[in-house]
Amino acid sequence: MSVTLLTNANIVCLQDHRSYGQIQNGAVAIKDNHIEWVGDQHDLPSKIMAKANDTFDCQQKLLTPGLIDCHTHLVYAGNRAGEFEQRLQGKSYAEISQSGGGIMNTVRATRDATEESLVQASMPRLRSLLREGVTTVEIKSGYGLNTESELKMLRAARNLTDDLAVHTQTTFLAAHALPPEFAGKADTYIDLVCEEMLPAAVEAGLADAVDAFCETIGFTLKQVERVFDAADKWNLPIKCHAEQLSDMGAAAMSAERGALSVDHLEYLSESSVSTIAQGGSVAVLLPGAFYVLGETQLPPMDALRAAEVPIAIATDANPGSSPLFSPLTAMNLGCILFGLTPLEALAGTTIQAARALGLQSRVGSIEPGKQADLVLWNCQHPAELSYQIGLNPCERVMQAGHWRSL
Repeated sequence: MSVTLLTNANIVCLQDHRSYGQIQNGAVAIKDNHIEWVGDQHDLPSKIMAKANDTFDCQQKLLTPGLIDCHTHLVYAGNRAGEFEQRLQGKSYAEISQSGGGIMNTVRATRDATEESLVQASMPRLRSLLREGVTTVEIKSGYGLNTESELKMLRAARNLTDDLAVHTQTTFLAAHALPPEFAGKADTYIDLVCEEMLPAAVEAGLADAVDAFCETIGFTLKQVERVFDAADKWNLPIKCHAEQLSDMGAAAMSAERGALSVDHLEYLSESSVSTIAQGGSVAVLLPGAFYVLGETQLPPMDALRAAEVPIAIATDANPGSSPLFSPLTAMNLGCILFGLTPLEALAGTTIQAARALGLQSRVGSIEPGKQADLVLWNCQHPAELSYQIGLNPCERVMQAGHWRSL
């Protein structure tokens, strides 16, 4: 097999989240879509050089792992710009939701949409992520809230990436909100989620993980536990929208059950942090929602760091609380609003985001054996990726060993 060489690169390996792992004059050898060797260019083995049939000069530009957006709601119909205006006039996210707006607005539009129209509407959102170096994206359901529409969303998420060079993880999130036809019957709806909707998604091969929204405007701790029990029966990993608007104890419960990630966490108590650390879950921070909703309650950053909880960053791209389709802006917001360092922000969209999806053995860093998902940036220092707002330095993206068009 032939070998592709990337030479004269300023490599950020990120094999360990505590360090950029920078190699100033580095080279990467790629074979069979995977990284075979990485190191100082002067140490490049002669046997690898002899096999090389394609060499690309990176001209000392920054080379990082492909970015990973580990929490999105990219597939939906309609938009909620009117609610954005309402919030600016003083209404809270919870008030809008309780009056029939919020997620339900998107549910109505998504139920009415065809699968093809969902794909077409979502394509520009995904392309926006891809232009900023995303090579792996997680896409949740949760705007259908009945079997037919949830499956339609998951199929659209898979079909969305058929013609684009990106890896997609699909997450079943039917326990996102209570549909109006089940008003006052939340437990009955959870029965449907567990006994009909999830089995249908699994049998269709559409679910890589299961998520749930545990909140006063979502579902109770016991109801979410029932969803996770069902996920266990199908051997699916779990994730949880936890402690976004109040402290429900969902993060600790999820971590005790081995959740891949617990997401949002603004109202996370410090007493729950040790449980998350012991459980090994990744704390996925979503600064876009924090910013758009005008929240003031910060996640317990010092406690998360002290307990060495892995921290990831994602866009939470969705039509209501986080209409953000820029991973670089999410990184900047994470630094400005949550006090992350540029290293934490970059690790949070690469190696830590890979952990949040259970993909850390496959992607997220530049090291031998991993898939050759790489981004070449027209900048010199990795901190520039979090520093600039609105200027995209992404020059080239390699997906599984092949350059893709932006």
